[in-house]
Order: sequence, then structure tokens, then C-alpha cells
Amino acid sequence: MNKILNLIEATMLSKKLHQENQKIVLVGGCFDILHVGHFSLFEHAKKEGDILVVLLENDDKIKKTKGLKRPLHTQNERAYMISLIRPVDFVVLLPFLETNNQYDEVIKKIRPDIIATTKDDPNIIHKKRQAEKIGIIVKEVISYIPEKSSTNILKAFLKEN
Repeated sequence: MNKILNLIEATMLSKKLHQENQKIVLVGGCFDILHVGHFSLFEHAKKEGDILVVLLENDDKIKKTKGLKRPLHTQNERAYMISLIRPVDFVVLLPFLETNNQYDEVIKKIRPDIIATTKDDPNIIHKKRQAEKIGIIVKEVISYIPEKSSTNILKAFLKEN
């Protein structure tokens, strides 16, 4: 089975996994410049359940939030790289989403058992709201490492050049 899914495929997979009593853990993000923090997040999130699903932001969304020069890698390139990481079971290609309601609908469709995140996640309020709507929990599985964020790594690289 392909590890890279669209939202329709992920919804169907989720139903099947729930019927098999598989515990789904969900993480989401841009994952534009993979670094040790991402690998640690995936590793620790996977320990919380049976299946780790990564929601991957759309290129246009990243341009809007991080600037016109981002992402450095397309959504398909990022999905391919993430799909090769051992703890990751599936990568879901998100369409362009702007509103909280649109993100809430994605969570309702996939119905994870846990949303895994980092401590000090700037989107924790939204993730907790989503979790509450479907009766699940948000679990902070690692500490945020600011010096290892993709944005800070890119800034340091550009400063040196």
C-alpha cells in the first residue's frame, strides 16, 4: 500500500484501521527542512499508538505563512522524504486549508486517537479544540527545540552566505 495518501484515501484508511482496533496517532506540519526535532517528534509520537499519520501542509499554505521563498521542497518531495522515515506509517497530503473549521473537518474525517505535538507548540490551542470536538487527547511528546526549527536553520544558513 502506498504510504502517501490524499485526504479521501486517508479517510477510508482511518475507518479500516479503527475497525481493526488500531490506535492512530496524528502529527502535522510543514516539515520543509527535516531536522533532528522532526525525527524525534515522529519517534516519540509513534510510541503513543499503532499507526503514525503525518498531515503535511500544502505548498501554498507554507508560502502564505512562511514567505514566498518557502517551501524549499514541494509537498510531494517532502511527503516522499517523510514516507521513508521508519516510524511514519502514512503521510497525508493536505489541500490548501485556511480556516480552523477546515482543519477541524480534516481531524473529524481521520479521527485519530491522539494528536501528538511538541511542548510550546504555537498551535496547541487549536489542536486541543480539535481533540475536544471528537473526544480525544493532545499529547506533548517532546520539547520544542527553537534552535532546530526549519526557519532558524534557514536563517543561520543564509546569514553565513
